[in-house]
Amino acid sequence: MCGIAGIYHLETPKPVDPQRVAAMCDAMIHRGPDGQGVWTAPGVALGHRRLSIIDLAGSPQPMPSPDGRAMLVFNGEIYNYRELRRELRESGAEFRTDGDSEVILAAWQRWGPDCVSRLHGMFAFAIYDLEARTLFLARDRLGVKPLFLAPLSDGSLAFGSELKALLAHPLLRRDIDPLAIEDYLAWGYVPDTRSILKGVTKLPAGHSLLLRHGAPMPRPAQWWNVSFAERRKGKVDDLEAELLHLMREAVSSRMVADVPLGAFLSGGVDSSSVVALMAEKSTQPVKTCSIGFDVAALDETGYATQIARQFATDHRARQVSPDDFEAIDQLAAMFDEPFADASALPTLRVCQLARESVTVALSGDGADEAFAGYRRHVFQHGEDRVRSLLPQAIRGPVFGALGAIYPKADWAPRPLRARSTLLSLEGDSAEGYARSIGFTPPELRDGLYSGDFRKLRGDYRAEHGLLELMRGAPARSGLDRAQYADLKHWLPGDILTKVDRTSMAVSLEAREPLLDHRLIEFAASLPESMRVRGGQGKWLMKRTMRRFLPDQILYRPKQGFVTPIAQWFRGPLAQSAREIASGAALARTGWLDGARLTGVVEEHIAGRADHSRLLWQLLMLDKSLTRLGIA
Repeated sequence: MCGIAGIYHLETPKPVDPQRVAAMCDAMIHRGPDGQGVWTAPGVALGHRRLSIIDLAGSPQPMPSPDGRAMLVFNGEIYNYRELRRELRESGAEFRTDGDSEVILAAWQRWGPDCVSRLHGMFAFAIYDLEARTLFLARDRLGVKPLFLAPLSDGSLAFGSELKALLAHPLLRRDIDPLAIEDYLAWGYVPDTRSILKGVTKLPAGHSLLLRHGAPMPRPAQWWNVSFAERRKGKVDDLEAELLHLMREAVSSRMVADVPLGAFLSGGVDSSSVVALMAEKSTQPVKTCSIGFDVAALDETGYATQIARQFATDHRARQVSPDDFEAIDQLAAMFDEPFADASALPTLRVCQLARESVTVALSGDGADEAFAGYRRHVFQHGEDRVRSLLPQAIRGPVFGALGAIYPKADWAPRPLRARSTLLSLEGDSAEGYARSIGFTPPELRDGLYSGDFRKLRGDYRAEHGLLELMRGAPARSGLDRAQYADLKHWLPGDILTKVDRTSMAVSLEAREPLLDHRLIEFAASLPESMRVRGGQGKWLMKRTMRRFLPDQILYRPKQGFVTPIAQWFRGPLAQSAREIASGAALARTGWLDGARLTGVVEEHIAGRADHSRLLWQLLMLDKSLTRLGIA
């Protein structure tokens, strides 16, 4: 795991100052404290920060090919590099190192841009071909590893693993994209289709970019996609056996490392499954870690301890106080862009704990998206049945009217929060899902915006892109489309961004075996009844893991990391909330209606309503604007 950066002149191959690229890399020293390097040629410079994981001393970067024709900088891990090495050596390739970086170079020289389809892993890399004078950029299938791009005023393209690498370049403009503000308020993160800064983009997951001096900037080419359009047939026992084989392969391939390796263990289905399969494969006790809270209602460490005992892991747990808001400024610095997933705080704490004993940690991320594990998937499945029975002409007026008058009951138990379901049923399947995963609904956003900001936003609405994505998905059902949207929008924008930034902030490599693309493709082909059944998601996966895990783990209610932000904004963060409405950087932008926002803040502090998610969202936006020097 590393950080990469570079500059490429699209027109005239002007000289590039190596110090400029070195500064971009130094802004990401946390991603690679073990080594650094910069290479330049006419019109191009590549930089690298290294976190040594495989072939600790033998794979410095930037790395040239044996014939000197190509130069590579690479962030990530290729899990099938040994198999590829054997295949490439049989065709005449020579290798000087024992790592995976040189395998990418050889694959490029053998297959060109098609090499990416042969790589199994997480990656973002750049290869400069000195003879063809081309720069090839590629990002892995699911977007585990990030890559930011920005055209600059001198005719060059700058790229880096994090936005902070681009911010280190003096020619980068820091103009906020108002459409990114709309996106952020809708989703709680800036999706991969946009950046907080105008002109900055992100190479989409499963895409590549081939640049040539003197040629126009091309559009990224999609080299991988997941399809829900086909349905796998077969007996349940056979599908179970195939799933278990894929999970075993995914876990074992991610256990290759020349440094200490362990796993995050929350005691949920996904992390417990990963630890169970690691224990099956390992000859030594698996190193596991978990974070708990000193409030019983928020604490899951008992479940983690149960799994640790069952599989005799070398387990470490640490309790943290729910009043762990001191790291807010640290979070804003990690993410660069505003990021409102409050679970980033406990995720950072578990990464810090893991880094005390390991350099690589396996996580359970990805199974919910692949196997329909979220409550919203179960709801989507049920709501689509209602939609199939009632035409839109009836649903729209009836459920819309009921949703409008039904009280908003954030305080109530989840089954009684019917308002969101009624509003979801008012629209079609895609519209309902967009509402279910949204952070701040469109009617609330519109009420918060100032008149000037509405003009800046124009006709754009954050939901439009998601609706287009879902309606154009290779899929058969509403559940298919919902999961497709999760894999393409939510996963890279929220979950993987959170894990990448919090783990790399402490120089820890996180690996996600349940995001192995073969496992994702298998899950996408399953009939809906193998994903959702009896009000439960991940049906086949849970059935498969019953031979390893007790029902108490497999079928308990999903919890996840909980952060008590509602209490914070009525206590230690109350003044910060008031400053958002008047005096803070966000207030000075004039984007929001100050009087309306003040009312929202005071309603929450007085306990008349729960606006904690919105206030957390606005606080993180304010912190990001301050760090970017925008206001």
